Amino acid sequence: MATRTDRFLSVAVRTANRAKQWAKVAAREADRLLREARKRAESAARRRRLKQTLSKTSRVLRAAGKAAAAAGIAAAIAAAQAERQGGAPRRRGRRRQRGRARA
Repeated sequence: MATRTDRFLSVAVRTANRAKQWAKVAAREADRLLREARKRAESAARRRRLKQTLSKTSRVLRAAGKAAAAAGIAAAIAAAQAERQGGAPRRRGRRRQRGRARA
């Protein structure tokens, strides 16, 4: 029959092995959770960057649309003036400088 010390040591070894197994399980679970958290954080960051890019693109396109509309309006006004005057728009002469004339 085993002595009390032998039984105590065998129980201690079994308990230590069981604790080691559960520690491995906990480590695997923690790794899995960490991978999932990283994946979610990356996708959230990716979504945030995509949203910022789309917002910036929207602002650029909005400004380009306004500029195109303004250019169209200016062209229409110039065409209406040219039609009213009956010809191509004239170029104005060179502006005269105030003060001394060039030598």
